[in-house]
Amino acid sequence: MTEEIHPSTHPPLPPTTEDDRVSWLRLLRSRRVGPSTFYRLMTEHGSAQASLLALPDVAKAAGVENYQICPDGVVQDELNAGNAAGARLICFTDPEYPALLQEISDAPPLLWAIGDAKITQRPMIALVGARNASSLGTRMAKALSAGLAGKGNVIVSGLARGIDTAAHGAALETGTVAVMAGGVDVMYPAENTRLAEDIAKAGLRLSEQPMGTIPQARHFPRRNRIISGMSQAVVVVEAAAKSGSLITARNALDQGREVLAVPGHPFDARASGCNMLIRDGARLVRNADDVIEALPATQAPAEQGEMPLSDAPAPPAEKRSLRETALLHSQILDRLGPSPVAEDQLIRDLSAPAHSVAPVLLDLELEGRIKRQAGGLLSLAP
Repeated sequence: MTEEIHPSTHPPLPPTTEDDRVSWLRLLRSRRVGPSTFYRLMTEHGSAQASLLALPDVAKAAGVENYQICPDGVVQDELNAGNAAGARLICFTDPEYPALLQEISDAPPLLWAIGDAKITQRPMIALVGARNASSLGTRMAKALSAGLAGKGNVIVSGLARGIDTAAHGAALETGTVAVMAGGVDVMYPAENTRLAEDIAKAGLRLSEQPMGTIPQARHFPRRNRIISGMSQAVVVVEAAAKSGSLITARNALDQGREVLAVPGHPFDARASGCNMLIRDGARLVRNADDVIEALPATQAPAEQGEMPLSDAPAPPAEKRSLRETALLHSQILDRLGPSPVAEDQLIRDLSAPAHSVAPVLLDLELEGRIKRQAGGLLSLAP
């Protein structure tokens, strides 16, 4: 039984009792059950209790023998740890659950939260970047964060060193959300313990991981999809060519979010990822106004005394299934070879919209499968 993308077309029924919440948590903490499997089981069986009863047979049909669901005692220990830390469990169907995050295919069914959960109902913008941030990058992150927060936005970031720390710190008074890779009660890095405590007083700390989880490398990419998923836009301040911030940007593209980047000096490795994003179509950012201008008119918060620009709903973000994405990957790789091909020619050959091809090209470039050359030329990586 493997975890696969299988988003439900119908949202799960909200838990109405404490026993229902315990069942949700027990199902999600059972072996080999991630968000997508959780939603598939809930769709097929109607409730968490029924899904738990069916889970051993589902596992057996998938070739997993002697499967056991998560023991009730483990879940009770996690709930007790949450209560001791002052955390609350937010379910996918709760009003405090971030509305934009509900739209992604692998949205966390449950989130542990410490702080003011109502803050998630305000417009949110993610601001991410390098841990080894430069002095200029830190100053830029603080200026952007303060400027965007002053216009009514909540700043979302990952509580890491460098850019994340600067972004959270500049938005403390107006509200900021820290999405954590480990448990919501685990202060990582330890040097940001005071910052994390301050965020809980005026903002919110969130995590999908069990209480007490020490963050591992594999947790950070999963964390990044939450940062981008709950935000209208992702702004990258500094990022190397292969960094976690670019994973967040890639998630944002797949989720239909705006991606923006601050340019940097070509000789600074910390700016190479941002420069690459701009080259590939990300909006160049000089100040907070550039970010606000990039947002859909119905989502940008209005200044006091201003009228909204439009009451028309924003068009739904384009979504691709994994199968469609894999097919596009194959079509691109089939058409490329050692000899460079112009990107616009490749797009014409694929007969696909440029905005659909661009994020896939970025995926393949980050994976090292294709190489981008001067003049907008593409070839297979050697």
